[in-house]
Amino acid sequence: MDKETLFEYIQRLKLAVITLFKWLFCSFVCGCFIGSVGAVFHLMLGYVGSLRVEYPFLLFGLPVAGIIIVFMYNIVHEAGNRGTNLVITAIQSNDEVPGRVAPLIIISTLLTHLCGGSAGREGAALQVGGALGNTFAKLFKFDEKDTRIMIMCGMSACFSALFGTPIAAAVFSMEVISVGVMYYAALVPCVLAAFIAQGIASTLGLESTHFVVDEIASFSFINGSKFIIMSVLFALVSILLCVVLHGTSKLYINYINNPYIRIIIAGVLVISMRYIFGTTDYLGAGSDIIAKSFVTSCAWYVFLLKMLFTAVTLGGGFKGGEIVPTLFVGATLGSFLAPIFGLPVGLCAACGMVSVFCGVTNCPLTSFILSIEMFGASTMKFTILCIALSYLLSGYYSLYNSQKIVYSKYKTEYINRRSH
Repeated sequence: MDKETLFEYIQRLKLAVITLFKWLFCSFVCGCFIGSVGAVFHLMLGYVGSLRVEYPFLLFGLPVAGIIIVFMYNIVHEAGNRGTNLVITAIQSNDEVPGRVAPLIIISTLLTHLCGGSAGREGAALQVGGALGNTFAKLFKFDEKDTRIMIMCGMSACFSALFGTPIAAAVFSMEVISVGVMYYAALVPCVLAAFIAQGIASTLGLESTHFVVDEIASFSFINGSKFIIMSVLFALVSILLCVVLHGTSKLYINYINNPYIRIIIAGVLVISMRYIFGTTDYLGAGSDIIAKSFVTSCAWYVFLLKMLFTAVTLGGGFKGGEIVPTLFVGATLGSFLAPIFGLPVGLCAACGMVSVFCGVTNCPLTSFILSIEMFGASTMKFTILCIALSYLLSGYYSLYNSQKIVYSKYKTEYINRRSH
């Protein structure tokens, strides 16, 4: 090794060490603070959810909650806020995620859940984490490239605190931005922040999301063929979910210009549907129904009604996440298909859950890791088969319009296009 080569090696090593210590510090700060915010947010969501169950009349306050949400977004000049799409765009093009987005989405999501809107929590976590990560980047005076990493770091921390799946949280923030490209420069800070955040959540008594799959079918040719057929259905439902969510939002905007009237109508529709269908199963996140789907087969219409309730809620302007409703749709669809194909209910619910998640996010690696963290390794032969097929067959549809499809799903080809 000559002197010049040795000097270059020392310089690279020096840069690596400096970068490591920089991200160790930033990840610790980010993980502790954003993890604490995410954990408290999780506790508050649980509390307002229990209030809604204890006091069913709160459902009638949904239109009023909607008015408050629209007013809050207008007063801080965030009326055009695009939710998670804003965070994705910020990472792609160096836009800013304003810090004020964090309290806005927290309060709005709590109001939505308190009054029975059909929404999740992890989508809100991505916005909270992204906004706070951007705030820390400004505080540390980072350049544009490091700001992107801090936004992803914040997303991982908040997602991990809320869902209790740190590895999936770390990978998701890197994988969801651009399909076919991973932002590996963010790997260390995202992983560290996710584990720290999950540790804080555990300290506060929050348990990781886990479902018991007590019966595993043999991985035979016949059973594999059955899961291949089911995967086609999972992919089709993924497309349907994206079309329904985006289509409903466009219908509201095209026919109702005033956001106050729009969200009031959405609230009235949710209240009406609750009494038309005679059940509260589709209000809130629906975590209890997801748990039941692993034990007992669901009716054919359950996943369709959750899709409808969620589209009406989020399309009208209420806030929350799309991810838990997606998991609800996938789990109940798989649970419904289980007796038809003569397969264990829990295993089919698990495969449906992560396959539909993959189909609407275009994140196969995250989906596979999520399956292991939620169900254990015993299901992975089936889940990876279903995830791979759902990813391929779901096309270029996505929950997030800002998501870029950098490389084709069908060829080794650079296409760089937006998702549907």
